Amino acid sequence: MDGPLFTSESTTQHPSEETDGPPTPTKFVFVTGGVVSSLGKGIAASSLGRLLKSRGLRVVNQKLDPYINVDPGTMNPFQHGEVFVTDDGGETDLDLGHYERFTGENLKRTSNVTSGSIYLSVIQKERRGDYLGDTVQVIPHITNEIKDRIRRVGEQDVDVVITEVGGTVGDIESLPFLEAIRQFGNDVGRENVMFVHVTLVPYIATSEELKTKPTQHSVAELRSKGITPDVIIVRSDREIDEGVRKKISLFCDVQPRAVIAAPDARDIYEVPLILHDGGLDAVVCDRLGLVTGPPNLDAWRSMVDRALSSTRTIRVGIVGKYVGLPDAYLSVAEALRHAAAGQGLGLDLIWVPSDELTGLLADSYLEDLDGIVIPGGFGYRGVEGKVQAIRYARENRVPLLGLCLGLQCSVIEFGRNVLGLADANSTEFDPSTPHPVIDLMASQEDVEEKGGTMRLGLYAAKLAEGSKTRELYGQELVYERHRHRWEVNNRYRKDLEKAGMRLSGLSPDDNLVEYIELVDHPYFVGTQAHPEFRSRPDTPHPLFMGLVRAAAARTDQVVVLPETVDLTIE
Repeated sequence: MDGPLFTSESTTQHPSEETDGPPTPTKFVFVTGGVVSSLGKGIAASSLGRLLKSRGLRVVNQKLDPYINVDPGTMNPFQHGEVFVTDDGGETDLDLGHYERFTGENLKRTSNVTSGSIYLSVIQKERRGDYLGDTVQVIPHITNEIKDRIRRVGEQDVDVVITEVGGTVGDIESLPFLEAIRQFGNDVGRENVMFVHVTLVPYIATSEELKTKPTQHSVAELRSKGITPDVIIVRSDREIDEGVRKKISLFCDVQPRAVIAAPDARDIYEVPLILHDGGLDAVVCDRLGLVTGPPNLDAWRSMVDRALSSTRTIRVGIVGKYVGLPDAYLSVAEALRHAAAGQGLGLDLIWVPSDELTGLLADSYLEDLDGIVIPGGFGYRGVEGKVQAIRYARENRVPLLGLCLGLQCSVIEFGRNVLGLADANSTEFDPSTPHPVIDLMASQEDVEEKGGTMRLGLYAAKLAEGSKTRELYGQELVYERHRHRWEVNNRYRKDLEKAGMRLSGLSPDDNLVEYIELVDHPYFVGTQAHPEFRSRPDTPHPLFMGLVRAAAARTDQVVVLPETVDLTIE
């Protein structure tokens, strides 16, 4: 590593603790991207959050998205991927899921800012007369609003705010955000702000060379906006040598030690370790004057080693309507990976298109699976395929976990094929069904605080004593994030239970069914919630752990649960 090594690793002074001098102000790190999209800015920002937290710092992440939608709640999953839901009911970008999984922090809706929300707020203020008749312009009104959103996150009693700017430098949509973060450095003091640029060094096979010119042009474009990067994270499909690093340092005007190599990793959770080995957290702490102890990455390193060293594999299918874009179920896939790695297993994830599961064709998709997950979703397309998959899992005793719509489809299937209600359905899909086993049941009072007609955000549930669900959680009262409208119809609760479906979790007032399970089945659990949003690589979620354990048992694999894994969710 070039330049002086980080010199304060021997001290354990927390930056926010009182010293003889004034308290350390909140520091701000802005992460931008260049050359091409999908380089992994979100993973880089998340990894930096993990590294700084491992040094004892309090960290919060934020995403600035340039699209005009107010939030991603109504966006097409095929275009945008999943909608990640926060505890306070925010419908946010999927990068917030990465932030939470890497840092272990539960973020708020303020961590996701879109151009649409910025312009909406400014227009509303203009209509109220807040600007006293001024001509409303991008500078200063839009940029001031952006800076205000960044400051709000910095007021959450944190040491470092890591803000990712979506899009690629040079995109017209990102210009107001770049201008805002440029101004922000002047507003709070350049010593309190740092710019990290993620860029690409492609390998040209014909000349057998790594090319730095795209990075040079990207940095030049960023500097033309008044922003000089303090660190350049270099993405590549292979290791970069010292000559490439020094060339980027020379042409892009950054210290050689601040050119951090980020070659393709074997696992995304290995990225913090790679960036730490490259010196990223030391450079950031030096640049921002953060005095911390050395990073404690032992547990994280052990988790990664366990994930990469598995020799036994299970096959789990995700049966969904958006499987053409796996990011539509990103948190579900990650929660399965967490659970498999937590039990020393490899995961062969099978994407099953639910709209193709009809008749005998269903068996060909499902017969080789050790476990099945039915994820959430909206709309009728693909629902009958999900019902078909649930029937297959129930009759063939394949471990199954139903999430949100997955629970609702489980009740529909049970109503049709066990209770004998041939036309059982949800009023979402058939408003005139004679047997609405799933219906709009939540009162307006229940939902008006968190999303209009939807139950959005964190809700409590009581788990029945002696149930599999309570055994997995290890406690009676649990909290999970929700994003749905339709509920189990209370008119059918007694019939469902009498026929063998246990309603293993209810809302605290006993009015809403939150969890179901089948009594005589190796693992058949459904929840109205989205537990995947609270799974972490170092603390896998209990419901996914239960599914993976049952799937492993189905293949006669001996599963030893590592002592380091905690099955309870705080």
